Amino acid sequence: MNRHARQLITLGAINGFLAVALGAFGAHGLKSIATQQQLAWFGTGTDYHMVHALAILLCGVIAMQMDNRSLVRIGYLFQSGILIFCGTLYLMALGAPTWLGAITPIGGTLLLVAWAWLAWNTSQASRAR
Repeated sequence: MNRHARQLITLGAINGFLAVALGAFGAHGLKSIATQQQLAWFGTGTDYHMVHALAILLCGVIAMQMDNRSLVRIGYLFQSGILIFCGTLYLMALGAPTWLGAITPIGGTLLLVAWAWLAWNTSQASRAR
């Protein structure tokens, strides 16, 4: 397995672990102290966190088949989206100011760009074969 694939698979696995741990915290630790809105924000954060942890793993699996540095950049773009999108939702759910919600779409945009780049990158690679 090449170094890039190993990095992405490790990053995806760490994010998967964190998504499960944070989901359990939200379900059990926040249930009695958070509002319904805060629980919804936290739930959305953990859902998106897990989906994009799997996306990073997918980049790693694809990188095992082709040594393509763009896949590493795409994986880190997913990571940036997780940090901003999910991070702001987690923070607001924990009582941070709701103006952070204005930053959340930046993370969502990063996630969208990562998906589009992944689609474009893999379609271009298949044409080169």
